Amino acid sequence: MALYQLCLIPNLGFSKIIQIGEAQSSSLFKAKCCNHVHRPIQCKAFTVSNQANPCRYADFGPSVWDYDFIQSLTSEFLDNELYAQQRNELKEEVRTMLCTMKNPLYQLELIDDLQRLGVAYHFKNEINNILNHVYKNVDSLMEEKNLYFTALKFRLLRENVYLISAGTDFTALGEKLGFARDKIVENFVWTVAFSFLPHFGHLRRVLTKVNALITTIYDIYDVYGTLEELELFTDVVSRWDINAIDTLPEYMKICFLELYNFVDEFARDILKEKGHQILSYLAKVWADLCKAYLTEAKWHFSGYAPSLEVYIDTAWISIGATVILIHCYFSTPNPIRMEDLKYLEEYSNIIRTSSKTFRLVNDLGTQRREIEDGDIIKSIQCYMHDTGASEQFAREHIKAMICATWKKMNEDVYYSPFPPSFTEIALNMIRTSLRMYQHGDAHSIQDTKSTKWKSSLLFDAIPIP
Repeated sequence: MALYQLCLIPNLGFSKIIQIGEAQSSSLFKAKCCNHVHRPIQCKAFTVSNQANPCRYADFGPSVWDYDFIQSLTSEFLDNELYAQQRNELKEEVRTMLCTMKNPLYQLELIDDLQRLGVAYHFKNEINNILNHVYKNVDSLMEEKNLYFTALKFRLLRENVYLISAGTDFTALGEKLGFARDKIVENFVWTVAFSFLPHFGHLRRVLTKVNALITTIYDIYDVYGTLEELELFTDVVSRWDINAIDTLPEYMKICFLELYNFVDEFARDILKEKGHQILSYLAKVWADLCKAYLTEAKWHFSGYAPSLEVYIDTAWISIGATVILIHCYFSTPNPIRMEDLKYLEEYSNIIRTSSKTFRLVNDLGTQRREIEDGDIIKSIQCYMHDTGASEQFAREHIKAMICATWKKMNEDVYYSPFPPSFTEIALNMIRTSLRMYQHGDAHSIQDTKSTKWKSSLLFDAIPIP
């Protein structure tokens, strides 16, 4: 009732329409519509006898509106204090309705009504707060499984300039690029282990997309692309120029477009929500990743066997942890601090150490599969090549290196300049890698053992005795 009455109060965008409607039903209006009235200036269509260049003729007829209609658009209610008070009371009643509704579906329906009635501008702050909450907390909203709620949410967010995707195009990457691994569940498992807290739902959605892109781009460099194509792709990513996409083969165009659109959308979201322009940081970290991939690809195509030290200098970046952690920093609810941006750009100690540890753990778990697939040599083979050690001895040496980097990681966490939530995720990234690669490559291989624990984590109900 308050919303209905609010729409009828003058000066809310409806009074002039109502007055015109009343005028239309008046006898004066009918008389003027039925009798053509002479006006001081009136344009009429005419024909030209020039047959070589005839003009078209359109007889639209005289206007049914007299000038008095425009000149009389005034309201007796504009300066009436009684109506002003009533209007303000109704506005407060509707504002209370918006803020006290517990069900997000009802809130969105009310926002939809307000926008359709043309009075939503009175509640701009309240509507922005509600839409921000819906945008960031979709995972915790039970109505997400309701098709009506999903459609309404999508439309309202898009109408209010929220960059929300119409669907998940990522891990579709596996369908568009048949050579790439389609690992949507595994990509999400990583993010749940990074942080399972309910208010980090937005972070999990972002990082799942990041993981999907890392996996696909890695497969382009490791499995499918020629060296010439990989050099082109690295150049385009380094330049971050959408206009350079025409130099790429079709399958690389698909991948770069997904990467470019995701990063651009993510950067604009952060600019809108936190007031910081972060595109340069994101473009740099993706370019560094592709440069590391290209270096490893050159090793592979040339048959070069790097020393363990040379390998680690590149491989701590090619594992993708820098990309994950930098997107993670911007995805947490914490405010962005200017001093943190410098540490992110320089890859501070906690980023470097966690990335190195992640790489060594990955190598232990994936080494045998990747040898069979013809992948580049990894840390174990590098150490064997350097020292002549057996594979078993080399594996023990890598395990010792992991223990050493864990100790360094503990020190880096203590002196970290970043918020505790960020350092906790950096630690959880290593813990998750230990689980994912404990018995082989559980990210890529879907054997019974790995499938069972992933299903237990995400899909199987907890039995209650």
